[in-house]
Amino acid sequence: MTHRLSLSTLPHLAENVQRPAVDPRDLGTGLVHLGVGAFHRAHQAVYTEDAMAAGGETRWGIHAVTQRSPRVAEQLAPQDGLYGVLTKGLDDAGSPTAQLRIVGAVREISFPGEQTAAVLSRLAHPATHVVTLTVTEKGYRRSGTGLDLDDDGVRADVAALADELGGRAVDRAAGSPIGMLARGLARRARQDATPITVVTCDNIVHNGAMLTGLVQEFLAAAGADDVADWVHDHVTFPSTMVDRIVPATTDADRAEAEALAGLTDAGLVVAEPFRQWVIEDAFAGPRPAWERAGATLTSDVAPFEDAKLRILNGSHSYLAYRGAVLGHRTIAEAVTDPVLGEEVRAFIDEDVIPTLTPPPGVDLADYRDSVLGRFENPALGHTTIQVAMDGSQKLPVRLLGTARDRLAQAAVPHRAARAVAAWMVFVARAAEGRNGLELDDPLAPTLAEAAADGGRLGERLLGIREIFPAELAEDDRFRSAVLTQVTELSD
Repeated sequence: MTHRLSLSTLPHLAENVQRPAVDPRDLGTGLVHLGVGAFHRAHQAVYTEDAMAAGGETRWGIHAVTQRSPRVAEQLAPQDGLYGVLTKGLDDAGSPTAQLRIVGAVREISFPGEQTAAVLSRLAHPATHVVTLTVTEKGYRRSGTGLDLDDDGVRADVAALADELGGRAVDRAAGSPIGMLARGLARRARQDATPITVVTCDNIVHNGAMLTGLVQEFLAAAGADDVADWVHDHVTFPSTMVDRIVPATTDADRAEAEALAGLTDAGLVVAEPFRQWVIEDAFAGPRPAWERAGATLTSDVAPFEDAKLRILNGSHSYLAYRGAVLGHRTIAEAVTDPVLGEEVRAFIDEDVIPTLTPPPGVDLADYRDSVLGRFENPALGHTTIQVAMDGSQKLPVRLLGTARDRLAQAAVPHRAARAVAAWMVFVARAAEGRNGLELDDPLAPTLAEAAADGGRLGERLLGIREIFPAELAEDDRFRSAVLTQVTELSD
């Protein structure tokens, strides 16, 4: 019987597996992370552990917070927060490679449904100097460009904070990441704690400014004007750009890691070798030395963010929608389809790159080639269905900005329109359940209703204002291009 990974079994780890870069037992907790999914474990947690090792610091252990499910807490708590990152790549001959490292940066883990009080306490603790978030686009509970105050979780959190500020003791589970964060900042303000930095790491344009606005809207709704003033003076929200492909972990991955480690790991994550983190250098206080682990600190994240969102994420979505409809199971299969591969390259060259300002030291054509080369890695098994989920949230930042900017340049964005049309056809097929496709989206009922009118699919979907702003949807050049492509791709 194979023993489970934990601090007590760590000495029995196979010799060819990399152990934690710092001794987990020596770490204090100075960072809270909201949304401890696979991406955080393969990205920010790795950077943080490597930063501690490079800088000789031990105060940046992570208090990790799950979202709606206790699943990750149930995976990691019995393992003392330890988990493996299985990095899958290709060698020079094109053969698959796999390397396993154990990460020990997560020192505490909480499920808000049962442990909100512990999270709020940690957010308010003077030793906590940084909060990071990976809660996905939909986790921010936005409606248009602002906070969705009609969301049940947000509304419950607003009421809970109002009660707390009114002196009414409450012990309610947080219903939303924004509510959790704002309630923690309010408690910190009341305790006169030190300044704190909140770093959002989700793929949203100008994500730092976006989060600033959501927090302030939440505090205004709760009548927390004094807290809002404190946040303005003591909290910063740097923008960031993050990049690492992290596919869903399969049973085969777990079996491979167990064979390498000699231990069972319920918290295993899988990732490609590449990783990147660009952070606006706007911190309110102490922080991990992430730049010593390879992160880039800059005064302006926007050029990096735009290049990544539009080239990498935009083409990722394009490949997912077109590839899924064409029967490709993985992104690697889709990008190596000669016709589809050429389509997505033309999309980048003709519509995306003309809208971008190259980041310092970056050649956009080289970046394009790097991205498409990474997509070809079959070892990752990144599925088209996984990338296609939540399209209504991803489309505006991945594709529509490109279309809007090309129109402003007096060019018709035919390739971007084809990418949008590919999403529409995917929605229609998934709503019908054709070929095993599944419509996993916060707006699924609205999308399915629109798709039911197959003869007016493009027009109906363009009419959904949560996705398509009127000035874009009603632009005759864009509208005509999209409807033409919907007809072509529906054949």
